Amino acid sequence: MRVRAAPRSRPRTKIRPRHEDSVPAMVVSVDRGRYGCLVDPGGRHERTVTAMRARELGRRAVAVGDDVELVGDTTGDSDTLARIVRIAPRRSEVRRSRDDATADGQDRVADTPASGERVLVSNADRLAVVVAVADPPPRTGFIDRCLVAAYTGGLEPLLVLTKADLADPAPLVAGYADLELPVLVTRRVPDGRELAAGPLDELRAAVQGRMTVMIGHSGVGKSTLVNALVPDARRSTGTVSGVGKGRHTSTSAVALALPGGGWLIDTPGVRSFGLAHVTADDLLETFDDLLPATVDCPPGCDHLGPESTADPTGPVCALDAWVATGHARPGRLASFRRLLLSRSGESTDARD
Repeated sequence: MRVRAAPRSRPRTKIRPRHEDSVPAMVVSVDRGRYGCLVDPGGRHERTVTAMRARELGRRAVAVGDDVELVGDTTGDSDTLARIVRIAPRRSEVRRSRDDATADGQDRVADTPASGERVLVSNADRLAVVVAVADPPPRTGFIDRCLVAAYTGGLEPLLVLTKADLADPAPLVAGYADLELPVLVTRRVPDGRELAAGPLDELRAAVQGRMTVMIGHSGVGKSTLVNALVPDARRSTGTVSGVGKGRHTSTSAVALALPGGGWLIDTPGVRSFGLAHVTADDLLETFDDLLPATVDCPPGCDHLGPESTADPTGPVCALDAWVATGHARPGRLASFRRLLLSRSGESTDARD
């Protein structure tokens, strides 16, 4: 009589493939679990390959701007699919909390880790915050949160004001003077269809040779700027609704090659920019003139000043004394605390 041998399971090996034949690429678009990866950018064999995330990456997110390595079919032919097996260490990243809502409602996707954070863009050099002076009105709370994301993410911030032909941008610019924030002001020519050449040239020089992320509310003219800087982009443009809110035109983040070198990353219009993952110490590290004072702060100090202290007789934040003795400007401390409040969605300005 034959007896069937007991089933045996082969132990899972911990050795992973080395993928020595992998091809380097840069992620230029993300769309529902499929990633557009540019292979050999600027070279003779430049091509865009559609890829998916390999299982060995786990739940690690892939974002526009990531330097990755591909295996599988990397020809870029129609109906082919490669696999992303490695993600290079990031030089910088723009992150926000999962409780935000984008124009297309695609925040809650597989790329979002359980921690509640989402990486929007990686390896960028500059974050350009696009804000309209009017129509729709500017929201300083949103600007502040974008600046926090730039400072803590390792990017240089840039404030781009549009539609200066409709209102005076000076009051808005004055509100950020103490941050020493670079500001560019654009305006439309009298027919309202094109941008004035002078300000556009300044913006083109600011993004040339860099990887720049453009972020802003819908309807502020972000896609119009992108089309002016990258004529082949053909990004959709829209108008502002009757209630002062822009209609969404861009539905996914995409990296566009700038003529003459550099990259411009256009992102969907956002309604909010949560920063629950950013701590007070994360932001304070970007204020070199205030950071030395923290050695005298009491344990657990929130750095918001005496008004936030539950016990008025207890230890107080050392930043106020640091400014009073002339080590830093009062405007710098006020700006830091305003950004700190905006981190949790609070704002000292009604136009949030």
